[in-house]
Amino acid sequence: MNIVWAALVTVFVTAVTVTAMLLVRRRAPDGGYFSNGDRASGVFGVLATGFSVLLGFIIFLSFTSYDQSRSGAESEATIVAQQVQTAQFLPRQTAAELTGELTCYARSVAGVEWDALDTGTLGNSVNPWGVEMYRTISAVNPRTSVEQSAYDRWMDQTADREQARIDRVHGAEGIIPTPLWMVLGAISVVIFVYMLFFADSSEGPVTQGLLMGSVTVVITLLLFLLVFFDHPHGQGVGRLKPTAMERTIGLIETQAKLVGVDVTPPCDEHGNRR
Repeated sequence: MNIVWAALVTVFVTAVTVTAMLLVRRRAPDGGYFSNGDRASGVFGVLATGFSVLLGFIIFLSFTSYDQSRSGAESEATIVAQQVQTAQFLPRQTAAELTGELTCYARSVAGVEWDALDTGTLGNSVNPWGVEMYRTISAVNPRTSVEQSAYDRWMDQTADREQARIDRVHGAEGIIPTPLWMVLGAISVVIFVYMLFFADSSEGPVTQGLLMGSVTVVITLLLFLLVFFDHPHGQGVGRLKPTAMERTIGLIETQAKLVGVDVTPPCDEHGNRR
């Protein structure tokens, strides 16, 4: 979510609602349209409370999903780095192939896959380098106890990596269903219309504008917060970025040099196959 864009939309929506309030105020009777202000305020309290409770609950669940995506991205990056170490206990040729494919997997996650998350086009696609690693490890025939242990450990780490990937991408297409957005929009309109009945010609325009404007700003900002949590990946302040995986890419290169493994990843810098 672009903060400048959100601020402009908030200002525009607030200007529209305040203008509507001032226009209604011109013909409003003294004391407003409600003969019993306390009763009207009580009804508005019910509307506002119901809306705030619903919105607060949704924001809590959305933040939980956001945190799950963040934790999944960090866990996935950590497991990829661990798999590089595990691969070195397998046969030398296999170790070199797996290290190169892990590098490509990491580049793909931080490159083309993250771009797909940003645009919401990832869908149910799998990472192609995960498939390549499966083919490589399937051809391994462990001959020693060390290789067998490394083979078993690799399979466990692969399962953990796939689960971490699921956690990372699960909110890519949005976590808030359309009917819920419709309900929130309908309640917002109801609150706006109800606020218009508090128009009072005996009150000053500043007071009336503040009355409507403050409610509009709060509701608009909370809805924008939901939009942010609904699409946590991509560019912008607070968005999830592939920082952990980018750090892992550098770590893989360092580890390969330390153990003396000559790795030539079969992909470009964005994880696309050469």
